[in-house]
Amino acid sequence: MALYHTEERGQPCSQNYRLFFKDVTGHYISPFHDIPLKVNSKEENGIPTKKARNDEYENLFNMIVEIPRWTNAKMEIATEEPLNPIKQYVKDGKLRYVANIFPYKGYIWNYGTLPQTWEDPGEKDKSTNCFGDNDPIDVCEIGSKILSCGEVIHVKILGILALIDEGETDWKLIAINVNDPEASKFHDIDDVEKFKPGYLEATLNWFRLYKVPDGKPENQFAFNGEFKNKAFALEVIKSTHQCWKALLMKKCNGGAINCTNVQISDSPFRCTQEEARSLVESVRGKLTGREEKVWGERR
Repeated sequence: MALYHTEERGQPCSQNYRLFFKDVTGHYISPFHDIPLKVNSKEENGIPTKKARNDEYENLFNMIVEIPRWTNAKMEIATEEPLNPIKQYVKDGKLRYVANIFPYKGYIWNYGTLPQTWEDPGEKDKSTNCFGDNDPIDVCEIGSKILSCGEVIHVKILGILALIDEGETDWKLIAINVNDPEASKFHDIDDVEKFKPGYLEATLNWFRLYKVPDGKPENQFAFNGEFKNKAFALEVIKSTHQCWKALLMKKCNGGAINCTNVQISDSPFRCTQEEARSLVESVRGKLTGREEKVWGERR
């Protein structure tokens, strides 16, 4: 039994497509704000957390999968829309697809984000000397299974890479699904090179080159492209979580970020379940007749 479910609105591969999230009771939520960052116990809402060592429960986090491995469509949480559904990124009026970086097809990991984190564009990172990229922190999940867009999985953090994307800090966490058959082998960043030799090098090259086919220069990295270890990564997560808290409590300027949530009791942006449902229904009303028909069939 899954803790979270998704509901499609609109036609896939269109600018109106949205993937909304519901909790286990069937109420709409924001994946960005309402899904907890951490997995805090051996059992979450009655569902066991498997295959993690007892001393690793402090290192378990919820990950929202946006892009399955080997796919090209750039799907992402819509940070500026109410309830933050997943949508396909649009640039210059066109849906965005990443180029294939030889010899790979699309993204080389299951790619997604940690909820309840935010890289503040108004705060300069002390270790990179660059401001945040205004998004939740990204995750590259290196397990053996190809996951689905909208899945929420438990991951353990192994390390982190500091990408500098057009002058902004864009952290990339390296993690593994706790339910992966090989998860018990992985405890820190050195284990990735030990058990998946070449994966980190491929990751560095992919992030360096993936925008070059679009006519942009190679990306740069802090620390000369060195992957930092789990302890360093956990501190970055802690910092981005604090930035998110300030955002949800209206203690900083969030700009166009939509902070509507259903479950953060002391947030001034909290809405009722009925208001959340109305927000989703308003999206359905904007669909074209053809997309409305497709949506109905997919239900």
